[in-house]
Amino acid sequence: MSLPFPPQIERVLYTEEQIDERITQVAAEITARYRDRNLKLIGVLKGSVFFLTALARRLEIPVKIDYLAISSFSASKTVPGVVRIAKDLDEPIEGEDVLVVEDIVDTGLTLRYLLQTLAGRGPNSLGICTLLDRTSRRLVHVPVEFRCFEIGDHFVVGCGLDYKQLYRNLRYLAVMKLESKG
Repeated sequence: MSLPFPPQIERVLYTEEQIDERITQVAAEITARYRDRNLKLIGVLKGSVFFLTALARRLEIPVKIDYLAISSFSASKTVPGVVRIAKDLDEPIEGEDVLVVEDIVDTGLTLRYLLQTLAGRGPNSLGICTLLDRTSRRLVHVPVEFRCFEIGDHFVVGCGLDYKQLYRNLRYLAVMKLESKG
């Protein structure tokens, strides 16, 4: 059963079936790379919850899961702000292979901060897996090892991505109508 198509949605970008298929493919790549290793998935709240859950269920290796939350403060929407960890990890990551799981990688600024912070905690390895990669807006390089989809400069909702905390629960990824963003 598919959820109703809200009027604020311009179009479906990826269907539930396309998303499921691609997550299965990415999970197979992760399984192959991390077989016989000590993998910990770290979800960045809130957006990654849906993707991380779907991904973890398809992995064919044991994994640990933890979450953190980041907040960013800026005087302007166009100027990068100060990033801080609002909710830290529950357990240490020293000596573990860590895969940071994101809903979307955009400018890379927040993720670069997060990677620098986590690297200082002594993980064996540190990688990135994202549902969506919006490289057209990238300001700094971040090494995304696993991505489901690369997208253009669209405002996207569904599968964890929201608009004013709404639409995270859509089973598909959709582009919002521009006039509904303001």
